[in-house]
Parts: sequence; C-alpha cells; structure tokens
Amino acid sequence: MEIGTGLFTCQRRPDDDRPMSDLYDEIMTLGRAIDEAGLASAWVSEHHFMEDGYLSGTMPALGALAAVTENIELGTCIALAPLYDPIRLAEDTATVDLLSGGRMTLGLAIGSNPREFDAFDVPRDERVDRLADTVDILRGAWSDGPVEHDSPFHDGVTGVDITPKPSRDVPLMLGGAAKPAVRRAARTADAWCAPSSLSIGGLKKRVDDIRNVREEEGLDDDFTIYVLQHGFVGDSKEDAWDAMKDGYLYIQRRYAEIFSGETVSELSDERREELKEQAIFGTPEDVIEDLERYRDALGDDIHFIFRTYHPGVGTDEMAECIERLGDEVVPHFA
Repeated sequence: MEIGTGLFTCQRRPDDDRPMSDLYDEIMTLGRAIDEAGLASAWVSEHHFMEDGYLSGTMPALGALAAVTENIELGTCIALAPLYDPIRLAEDTATVDLLSGGRMTLGLAIGSNPREFDAFDVPRDERVDRLADTVDILRGAWSDGPVEHDSPFHDGVTGVDITPKPSRDVPLMLGGAAKPAVRRAARTADAWCAPSSLSIGGLKKRVDDIRNVREEEGLDDDFTIYVLQHGFVGDSKEDAWDAMKDGYLYIQRRYAEIFSGETVSELSDERREELKEQAIFGTPEDVIEDLERYRDALGDDIHFIFRTYHPGVGTDEMAECIERLGDEVVPHFA
C-alpha cells in the first residue's frame, strides 16, 4: 500500500496574518519534506473565488512542486474538469509531466459550487457530459497525431495536434461517490479517488463494483484505487487531534459552503463529532492500526492519500507529521 499526502489548498484562515506568498512558500517546504520522507505522492486541490484564497491555479502549483521534488507522484485532487478549456488543460498537463519527469497524475471531477459555474459561464446541468467530453479530448490530445474527437461543447477541437506531447499517457483519475461516477471511472479512467466521507464498508462496495465492471468489459487490472482521508501523526491521540483540529474543522466548514453554495457560520456539535470519528490520528501505531483496517478491506494495491495539510496549523508541525509518516508508518506497509 502506497501512502501520499496533501491536499495543498493554500487557504488563509481568519486568524492567520501571513501574506499569501508565505502560504505558497509553505507548500514548497512541505513538498520537499514529502519527497525527503519517502512518501509516494503530493496533491493539490482546486476551488475558485474563495475569500480565504483557496488555491485556484493547480498547474502552476504542480509545476513549482515539480521543481523542488525528484521522486514523488504529483497530482490534482481534484481539478474541476467542466471549468477548463480541455485543449489548454491537455497542454498544461503535458508541461507539468515533462517538468516532473513523468510524475504527473490528473485527477478530475464534475464540481458542484454554483458560484464557480456561474462565473465561468458553464451550465451546471452539463457538468457530467463535459467531464466525459474532457476525458475524450485529453486522450486524443496526448495520442500521436491530432484530436479526432468531435466535441459538442468546444468548437475547433477536431484536428488540433498539441505539442509537445507528455512523456507518456498521463494517468487520469476520476472522483465521485455515486454509482454512475464510480462506474464512469472504472470504464474510462486509470484510477478512482474515494472521497473522505465514505466508510470502509462504502469503499469496499465501490471498489468491488469497479473491479467487476473492468472484468466484465475486458479491461486490464492496471487501475489504481486512491483513498482519501484526513489525519495527523503526533505523540498521542490528544496531541494529534489538538494539532489538526482547528485547520481540519475550518476546511470542513468551508467545504460545506462550497458544496451547498450557502454560508455556513458554524458546524454543529454532532457534525464536529462525526468528523472527528472519520479522521485518522494519533501515534504512528494508532495510524498504522487504522490504515490496516483499510488494507484488510480493500487489499494491498491501494494508494492512501493521508491528508495532513490543514490550513493554519503550522509549517513545522505539518513537516514533522510528514517526517513521522515516512519514518514510522510507511515502512510498515512497504
């Protein structure tokens, strides 16, 4: 089982008075720490027009991370496919892939925030079809020769031959928990990313479905399951929770706003407790025990994105957590 981390969002909490440039310096520091710790991957996330400065430019961020790392997989978790010009996305992804020496994975999803879709003038009811269309265009753009796909959303795509091509076919990862989304990933992508809200039972059901779909359709077993969950490594359960709590609950409140399109002033006590139950935190031994439950249910061939980046909890604290993951958790699963 491989273990990576992220998701870098560069959000600035109201109690954080650092300039935005310092938050971008922070993810460079943490990217180096991830590489040096021997973790498998680092991930950036995308949203737009957020008052806390949530990272919007995934490709520039990944390009910068490519320059300060040597070994780790770099990817988007998740890029909002309907909001992109797919030809430009194909070009930018190829650029990051070449800069990183073939370490790029492109994670895509349909998005949900009405404000984002309105600002980009993209109808929300087209988002599923636009994601599928983007996947087809990307595949065509990275293949030898021009794109042959006739897009219903983007004029002038057919016949375009992007240059340079990526160093190889960049792996495509699709997100989503609904049955159609999971099966879409199984049929058209190279990987699926499970949202952190899913229980282990819910994960197993979807992973079994993916494997069944690929077998029924004669697809190979070269398909990656990414599992996403928030957490932290500390000296004790209490220490780890105290370190991650403020940043974790802050980002969950902002996600509630992003997904609903409405202001969420505070999380209920019930929701806070539910989120604490979902997270994986504690000593290295505690974390290993929880990760073993995922491995027992899903098998060894999963890539666990242990989400240790929580806005405002401190660069040194997050770097130490990453180091302990590499020194004391990753070797157990090697």
